Parts: sequence; structure tokens; C-alpha cells
Amino acid sequence: MFPRLLIDPGKIRENTVELLRRAGKLGIEVYGVTKGFCADPAVSRAMVEGGCRLLMDSRVKNLRRLREAGFTEPLMLLRIPMLSELEELVEVADGTVISMPETVLALEKAASAAGKPMDVMVMADVGDLREGLWPDEMEAMGKVLASCRNVRCMGVGTNIGCFGGVLPTPENMNLLVECRDRLAEGLGSPVEIVSGGATSSLELVDNGLMPRQVNNLRIGEGLLLGHNTSRMQAIPGLHRDAFVLEAEIVEVRTKPSKPIGLIGADAFGKVPVFEDRGRRLRAVAAVGKQDAKIDGLTPLDPGVSILGASSDHLTLDVEDCPERPVLGGIVRFTLDYGGMLALTTSDYVEKAYV
Repeated sequence: MFPRLLIDPGKIRENTVELLRRAGKLGIEVYGVTKGFCADPAVSRAMVEGGCRLLMDSRVKNLRRLREAGFTEPLMLLRIPMLSELEELVEVADGTVISMPETVLALEKAASAAGKPMDVMVMADVGDLREGLWPDEMEAMGKVLASCRNVRCMGVGTNIGCFGGVLPTPENMNLLVECRDRLAEGLGSPVEIVSGGATSSLELVDNGLMPRQVNNLRIGEGLLLGHNTSRMQAIPGLHRDAFVLEAEIVEVRTKPSKPIGLIGADAFGKVPVFEDRGRRLRAVAAVGKQDAKIDGLTPLDPGVSILGASSDHLTLDVEDCPERPVLGGIVRFTLDYGGMLALTTSDYVEKAYV
């Protein structure tokens, strides 16, 4: 059945072992982030087998999926929680990131009712302008946490690059360390974990530029795809093809390379632009924007290039293929993070393991 996403847990396990080895040399622990593949249990288990002792996801539903699959490892919510999901969060998880004092107090109430402790990582905004407290708000948050009996502060963390595109630097990592110190002052006790971001922060690790006080990273893309989107580059020594999309060809014929007639907006409200390259051999594959982030796909087969897509069809230029593609043949693609996220979310894409 196609389209099909081939997943190789063994390569993910090997990526995890290697990245944890590099980070561990600097005393940095890595938490595995499972949101990019909807917390698929086989892939999540590969992260654990590779050395991740704690898993994080941005959806409570995904954390429940892991619990129901038999995972006993600590699980944390990676997204700041909604007030409406706190009771379920306490039921299935061991902790969460957090950024609002009011949410801390509501979580304390839910944890108290359940008779269960909950760990929290206080998020600091060091410039990317997504979630997080400013440094001068940290002491007050520490005092709120000090008043809690069931909610425990495990550390401070920050998000880099996901919203504002801000790159991790020694300067903003040192600002995170300052946030830790201010939080500890309000808390009245040390703050153990300083979580310096995600895959994008690995460059500081590899170049020896990460401040020594930073002792944690939360990584998904690097473990899964061996890639750092913030720098648009591969991470040396890691597998890039643990996820491969296979799509079936449903049409092959020669057509003009430029549409004929007046051009308006396509099905997604965009006005396409085409270069006239004469008549070219084209293939249409049965996968589309309802399944995948098309600009997140890279053809694996030589001579194949992506021309565009509609909801259900992917149009390819195959003129330069060494062998002419055939009806019913298969084309393959590696993925970026957005491509992986969309394909693993789609119910129309079969998932298979190699």
C-alpha cells in the first residue's frame, strides 16, 4: 500500500548513541523529543535504547500513546500546557515545561488532587520571542514554585530558533544561566538542570562553545534525521535516511513544461510560475499536500525533480532519469523535519519498518 513511509529504528538508535556520546563528553544529558513522529512507539523505543532516559512530546495524546504502549520512562510535555488539559497531563506524564505563574498554581491544584508530584522546567525567553519569562521575572516565579508542595522545579530551559529563527550563541546561553541563578534565588534552593535548547544548539557543543553550566538538550531532529534545520546543514557522522517516503507512479507521459492558457491561482491560492523548457517527460505520483510538506521532500532517485503538487498528486520531471519510470513504479524521497511531521501525522500514509 502506497504512499508508504519506511522507518528504520536501527538508524535512529545509532544516531541517538552517537549524539549522546558527543554531548556526554561535555556533561550534557539529552532528552528525546518524540513529537516529530507522533510518538510512534517503535521509534520512541529506539531513542530509549540509544540512551535517552526521558522523553518529551508536545501533545498529551502522544504521551498517553507511549504509556499505553508500556513505556515506564519519565515523560514530559514539551509545550506549555493548557489549563483545560492539566488533569489529563497529571494522569499520564511526570512533568511539563511552564511559563505562567497562574499555570503553576493550577497545576499544583491538579497534582494535589491526584496525590502525585509533577516536575516543571521553567522556560526562559532569551530572544526568540516564543514562550518564556524574561530574566527579571525569574525570581518571582521561583517564589511561586517555593510555595508549592506537589509541583517541583527541575530546571530552567529555553527555546531557540523555532519562532524567531534566533541562533544559539554563547551570549544567549549565558543569559539562560543568569535566568537559572535568578530562579534559584527566588526558589531558595539550587536549580539543577539548564536546558539549552534543541538540535540547533548542537553546533555549540561540537565547537566547544557551550557554557559549562548548560547540562541538558531536548533533541528530536538531530536524532531522527541527522540534520540541523537552523543552519540548513547535515550533522556529520549521522544517518540522514532513517525516514524514506515511497510513492507510486500513476501516470507517465511527455507534456509541455509550461501550462497552456491563462494562469490564475492554483488550488491553494498561489499563482504558479513555470519555466518553458520544451516538452519533457513527466510522472505523477499518488501523494500530495494533504499528506506531505512538498518542499520538505528530496528525491532519492537520480534524475527526478519535483515540479509541484496538488492535494493528492505530486508532479515530477523525470526526463533526465537514467531509466524511464513506469506506471506502477516507485519514487523515493528523504525528508526534512516538516516533511516527516506531516507524513507521520497523515492517516493516508502507511508506516512500515525496516
